[in-house]
Amino acid sequence: MNLKIAVYNVEWMRDLFEPDGTPKTTGKDGKRSKKLAAIVKALQVDFLGVVEGPDTLVNGSKTTSGQLIAWANEFIPGHTFSAAHGFPSSGQQELGAMFDSTKIKVIFTPETRDGERFNEPFLMDTTNRMIKEQYRHYRPPLELSILDLNDQLISRVIIAHTKSKGIFDKVDYARFEQLSQRDRLRLFGECMHIRDRCDQYLAKGQNVIVMGDINDGFELDFYENRFSKSAVEMILGDAWKPEWILKSVLPKPKLNAYGWTPYSGKYIDRITGDEFNVLIDHILVSKGIKVLKGQVWNPYLEREDTLIQSLKNELIQAADHYPIYAEIET
Repeated sequence: MNLKIAVYNVEWMRDLFEPDGTPKTTGKDGKRSKKLAAIVKALQVDFLGVVEGPDTLVNGSKTTSGQLIAWANEFIPGHTFSAAHGFPSSGQQELGAMFDSTKIKVIFTPETRDGERFNEPFLMDTTNRMIKEQYRHYRPPLELSILDLNDQLISRVIIAHTKSKGIFDKVDYARFEQLSQRDRLRLFGECMHIRDRCDQYLAKGQNVIVMGDINDGFELDFYENRFSKSAVEMILGDAWKPEWILKSVLPKPKLNAYGWTPYSGKYIDRITGDEFNVLIDHILVSKGIKVLKGQVWNPYLEREDTLIQSLKNELIQAADHYPIYAEIET
């Protein structure tokens, strides 16, 4: 089956809803929703992973999926989207998915027999000292199964928004160093846990898609050189098991004076004050999935793409990330 998929960090979508979960339709939030809706409609995807979606309350009175459908009903009339969500996070940025219910089914399927659930603490040796430490996902990755309309499994999907490496407290350089290492190890732990789950799927002969804001890219930065590993490359897999390695839907990014290209977002270096382009949003797929097309919907890079250029203002103003889009064959 051919599918069009994407993942989009929509930047604090919670702000686009009233306290009761109804979409805001006026003011700056209503205008931003219209921009986001124009992008989602233009993507024409069968499956969209949503990062920083509206929040799910533990008591179930308000859910990410319910609010996504209400939002689509308001801003994308005539849509055929349904939605899914998983375990609520400790914060106010949730993971969700929207999908074309006329083409596929998507269900929340957390793994329970082999390994811990993503909403539970887990042990991981992140320092290669043969000592496991306890970690917990701040935002439990969303485990989904994509099925065709005859209930045949197409692929397992993990949508993730892993630990940020950013430090937003006022600290001196010694404390900055300490927090940087702590955050990096937690990021490693989360990605190792996600990779373990991928191995469980692959051992069953299932296709795997991992998508989301991993807050990390390819190659090694200063801290990754220190620890001799990169979080996103942990998810890709082990070179000693090449048949289980995941592949990016995008070409290998290149480094230039402004950062990485292609890039899905930017950040400000808190020491130099410089703006830096980063590719931290990813779609990674297993070998059983053929990638027909992959691109970042970045209007500064896709200058020859008329559709992306027609949405340039929306893409720049709607969120602080650009969507990652792919066409795949399973």
